[in-house]
Amino acid sequence: MKHRILSRPSYSLLELELENGEEVLAEPGAMVYMKNVELSPEIKGGILSGLKRSFLGGESFFVNRYVSRGKGLLGLSPSYSGDIAHIKLSGRLYAQSGAFLASSPDLEIDVKWGGAKTFFAGEGLFLLRLEGNGDLFLSSFGGIEEINVDGTLSVDTGHIVAFEETLDFKIRKAGGLKATLLSGEGLVAEFAGKGKIWIQTRSIAEYIGWLVSLLPRQTGRS
Repeated sequence: MKHRILSRPSYSLLELELENGEEVLAEPGAMVYMKNVELSPEIKGGILSGLKRSFLGGESFFVNRYVSRGKGLLGLSPSYSGDIAHIKLSGRLYAQSGAFLASSPDLEIDVKWGGAKTFFAGEGLFLLRLEGNGDLFLSSFGGIEEINVDGTLSVDTGHIVAFEETLDFKIRKAGGLKATLLSGEGLVAEFAGKGKIWIQTRSIAEYIGWLVSLLPRQTGRS
């Protein structure tokens, strides 16, 4: 499928040009505009798989299947401001819950439970497992950057978008208790091996925390 990513990196929009009969899967609510395209909501992978994504992976119960009837045009955008990355997937990678925007219809989307090590500081207990051969579009909060890892790399958990399965990781505190309290840093994922990581330049949790700090505080009546 032909694609363009417009208005990046702050308010990115994905525009897809579809041939007759070509299909694409997308997160519900992502459609901005469409032409000569039919929409058909479905549960990807069956009811049980859909339930897992809805309640465990943080993704929507349904995905939307768009089918082109002639020369089609489809515009998609994530629910928050940020960038969009196109990945030509050939194999498997793991993505944070909520990062999925759209994909080729034959990619498998599931959740992976890894115990406590997948707890990403409020980002969700589960990772999305994306597997197959095709086009994948992930969204981020803020800009999105691709990093090639050969060795080790520590990343704040709130900034992780996705990573290849060739990388191992473990979750740890950024420092000791005193350092954590004084620096404001929390948990980091320590990756090891060789592969790619996609990070986002802003953290949703940190942004929400900043907004809350600006709210007027209620004081008791004397």
